[in-house]
Formats: sequence, C-alpha cells, structure tokens
Amino acid sequence: MLCVLVGIVQLKHVAGGDAVFNIDQRSSTPIYLQLVQVIKEAILKGILQPGDKLPSVRELSVQLTINPNTIQKSYQELERQKVIETLRGKGTFVTMHYQPSKDEDKLNLLKENLKNLLVEAHYLGLTRDTTIHLVRQLLDELKTREENS
Repeated sequence: MLCVLVGIVQLKHVAGGDAVFNIDQRSSTPIYLQLVQVIKEAILKGILQPGDKLPSVRELSVQLTINPNTIQKSYQELERQKVIETLRGKGTFVTMHYQPSKDEDKLNLLKENLKNLLVEAHYLGLTRDTTIHLVRQLLDELKTREENS
C-alpha cells in the first residue's frame, strides 16, 4: 500500500510486518541516508526483527518510486554498518547478531549535532527540565529490542 502525502512517501507492510518507511523527497538529506535512518529506526523500535527479510531493491524501488541505485546505495551502507546482510539468491535480511560499534568520528559528529540541538532548544525558550523531558520521551519512543524484552 503506497500513500503519497505532501512529498512524504509511506510504505506499509514491508517485510510482512508493519514497517513504515517515511521518505521526504523535499528534504535536504539525501534519500539514501533517509532510507538508512528509517530502516535503522524500524529495527530499533522492533518493527523489523533480526532475520526479517527486506524487500528486494527492485521491489522497494517500485513501491517507493525511487531509483533502484538509490535503494542499492542505502542497502550497501547498511551492510557496511553490519545492520543488514545480503545472502546471494535468498535476499536481504536484518542481521541476526548485530553488535553496535563505537566509531569515534561518528561519536564526535553526534556530540556536535547534539550540542547544536541544545543551543536551538535554548533559543526556543525550553528550560533544562523541559529539554531533558523531551529527550527522555524520545528515548522511550525508541526503546531498543533488549529494553522491550
């Protein structure tokens, strides 16, 4: 089922589940990175489970009306991060034994982005307590599979 609302593409029932891929084609973030992010978020929320089969590049390309090369680039990035794995002749699956790894460059970028968000929160008039509440609320929303078990 494909719905297009104000440039946002939502794909429901991916991989036989209730995964929803939101891709904003008007965003300044490249589409392949948006797809990487939504797949990682779906895994984090437990919508996609270890071992779940992802749609083929061609299937997802048709369903999202996105160039197959863009889908392939997303899948390659997720494979590089060991979030998914492709088994020749069988398909692409969420990795069974994913282990998060610390990447110092990404950690520094994350800290910088977080700092920028905190500055923005300050200029929006949010108090420290309100900001902490928002962060906790988002963390609860993104509970990992381990926390849900």
